[in-house]
Amino acid sequence: MNGLMMDMPLTITSIMNFANKVHGDQEVVSVTADNPLHRCTYRQLFSRARQLANALKSLGAEQGDCIATLAWNDHRHIELYYGISSSGMICHTINPRLFEEQLEYIINHAEDQWVFVDLMFVPLLEKLQDKLPGVKGFVVLTGESHMPNTNLRNAHCYETLIAAESDQFEFPELDENQASALCYTSGTTGNPKGVLYSHRSTVLHCYAAALPDVFNISVNDTMMPIVPMFHVNGWGNAYSCFMIGAKMVLPGPKMGDGETLCNLINREKVNKSAGVPTIWMALLQYLETSGESVPSLESLVVGGAACPVSIMKAFEEKHNVWMHNAWGMTEMSPLGTFNSLSTAQKQLPEEELDIIRQKAGRPIFGVDMKIVDANDKELPWDGESSGAVKVRGPWITNRYFKAEESNLDADGWFETGDVATIDSSSFMNITDRTKDVIKSGGEWISSIELENCAVDHPQVTEAAVVGISHPRWTERPLLLVIPQEPGSISAAEMLAWFDGKVASWWIPSDVVFVESLPHTATGKLSKKDIREEFKHHQWTE
Repeated sequence: MNGLMMDMPLTITSIMNFANKVHGDQEVVSVTADNPLHRCTYRQLFSRARQLANALKSLGAEQGDCIATLAWNDHRHIELYYGISSSGMICHTINPRLFEEQLEYIINHAEDQWVFVDLMFVPLLEKLQDKLPGVKGFVVLTGESHMPNTNLRNAHCYETLIAAESDQFEFPELDENQASALCYTSGTTGNPKGVLYSHRSTVLHCYAAALPDVFNISVNDTMMPIVPMFHVNGWGNAYSCFMIGAKMVLPGPKMGDGETLCNLINREKVNKSAGVPTIWMALLQYLETSGESVPSLESLVVGGAACPVSIMKAFEEKHNVWMHNAWGMTEMSPLGTFNSLSTAQKQLPEEELDIIRQKAGRPIFGVDMKIVDANDKELPWDGESSGAVKVRGPWITNRYFKAEESNLDADGWFETGDVATIDSSSFMNITDRTKDVIKSGGEWISSIELENCAVDHPQVTEAAVVGISHPRWTERPLLLVIPQEPGSISAAEMLAWFDGKVASWWIPSDVVFVESLPHTATGKLSKKDIREEFKHHQWTE
């Protein structure tokens, strides 16, 4: 016997309609390339989203078409999120930091019909457009006074395009399983792979992200999502904040500028934000050098890479800001775990608390998780057993876009590529990526744990650890360090820093001081490039 409840589809359109009706006067503040401080209400933003929907129709776009964006976090990008997906089209957010060859592959593979582009990325597309035969035209996200003299074919000015349209639009009734958005992985091995989200998966993820032990979003909050909206739908903030009715502050192209972030936080009374560790390092550095403070700021969510505990403690002790680690991936929409402490954990001694805070946290409802050994045998959650992480759930990919075969194993689990332990409190600790773990003398060494330890040194700006071939031990860890100042620390001093902090046989066999380290388009250390550069490193015994 079935229940006797209404069968209402879970769609992005329903989030928009609810936010417009219930929270229409709430504010969205944006920094754009053509306006240092743009303000509008939810109601005004969604009115423009309806104009956009009419414009897409006038351009000949149809349900099922992929419409691409190369854009920063601002109100126009939000309008695209809702106007495209609610029209039954697929909002394809593209990371503009990818290599040109990857951008070409992604746009052609997705069969994007139109590309909406921020001013900053117009020159990039001008170089690529001849390699994008399927793109019918380009829309530059600006007004006429800032419209560049571009040779992009069939180019339109966004503000002019939507101004010609009515703000009345009847969005179609959509099946909740219909595709809503598309995001490609960064392609560290082979070509990038597309992950195609549905309306249903997005709404369910939206609910989970807003929960008290996750982002904990309230109508009383002012959220500043710094994670780019081309990174897995901005970690869901572009949906959850509107569902809840929180004020949104969007830093646009200034998301990496510590001074701008500080000014926005203080002017708009931002109390919550989310971004990658490099963003928080930049903000912390600005606060330290300028003497400024951020009294309204309460909490920060960190994802994309492990956050050193030294950064966490600096924000807590100097600015009364609590930092939460989170973990996920493009294939997971992206949220998988969140580090939110229980009352009992908060009472632990500082040393024990520091260890827990560095973990990725416990799984959130909607994500089933396990760790397995090399024989696919499930391992216990004892905090010691380390294995490959597998997940399943309603917002986790089944297979990649246009792939013929499923991503899943025979039992329906998706292997994430991460290696981790899970303790008795259900807190996961990522120890490495499957491809980055170091095997020395038959034993595993965590490159991530060594990197975290290295970055805690006061004279270290950034560090990377990779496994390099060794004649005796098969592999040994090599430490790459960017010092705060050239010559501020010796190799012997650096290696001595690990004494007592990790197992003695884990300590890197050598250290190389460098001026910079390569990163992927999503800001993560490019271990592949580091291994290639140092593959012939000569060990000194």
